[in-house]
Amino acid sequence: MKKILLICLLTGPMLAAHAGERGANDSSLKPQRAASGSASRAASEPRLRSAIAVIYDQQTQRPLYSKNSDVQAPIASITKLMTAMVVLDAQLPLDEEISIDVADIDTLKGTHSRLRIGMTLTRSELLKLALMASENRAASALARTYPGGYDAAIAAMNAKARELDMQDSRFIDSTGLSSDNISTAHDLVKMVAAARGYPLIHQYTTTPSYSVDNWKGRAMRFVNTNPLVKNASWDIGVSKTGFISEAGRCLVMEATINERQMIIVLLDSWGKLTRIGDANRIKRWVEGVNKAAKGRRAGQGEMTASRQADHRVAGL
Repeated sequence: MKKILLICLLTGPMLAAHAGERGANDSSLKPQRAASGSASRAASEPRLRSAIAVIYDQQTQRPLYSKNSDVQAPIASITKLMTAMVVLDAQLPLDEEISIDVADIDTLKGTHSRLRIGMTLTRSELLKLALMASENRAASALARTYPGGYDAAIAAMNAKARELDMQDSRFIDSTGLSSDNISTAHDLVKMVAAARGYPLIHQYTTTPSYSVDNWKGRAMRFVNTNPLVKNASWDIGVSKTGFISEAGRCLVMEATINERQMIIVLLDSWGKLTRIGDANRIKRWVEGVNKAAKGRRAGQGEMTASRQADHRVAGL
């Protein structure tokens, strides 16, 4: 009996030390759980190809997703939303006729325009073409005929940015052709939200197509640069695209997805359809998030009902 007790006393610490060493070294379970969690989080986020992106829920006033949202970048023709807001703020007569001038020619990028020098359109038509078709000469003419002239329009755009607390934004022209028109996705959420408050911006940015008479009196048809406005599955409140080589392809939208008002900002997308593909991926993702949330709420409701039934049975 003494021998057995002695053996136990001698071997016990050795076994305990061996077990402790195995427990210390056997940490594979924890990293596996962490890796699994990371994979789950990655799978739960939309796989977007745009370099900069934000999905903002206006109901909760919080982003559902963001990527490089505070990085300053050129915004190209997204600029025209700000141009439209300051023109509308000035309460200028929309039926006033304005002629396209030599000053409206793009000498920076040399972009083509079907609006010939001398063509006359109303301010309303210029707004519509600038917003839905991203017409550069239209945007230039709007700023040129702003009270105080072109420079006053640009000053008003920067003042409007300060009013909206767009601290990382700067506007140099009314078209977005200059790469010095810069902002962040975070700031653009504020601009899109403000633009949604203008009924004409809502109407003009979501118009699929519009025709004006050219200098020969023949109808010229302009189409919206965002094909999603023609897609019946989308409920879009504001839309604006943009492109210059320095900015890549850009898209901002305010849209209702599953009864939730969302603001989508996509900057620096490459490939003609990348921004459209990203927008559709976002829509499917938001719909999936909402569906999962409804499922969880339904499950919680069933559990609550079950507990209440159990309590009633227990009380019998």
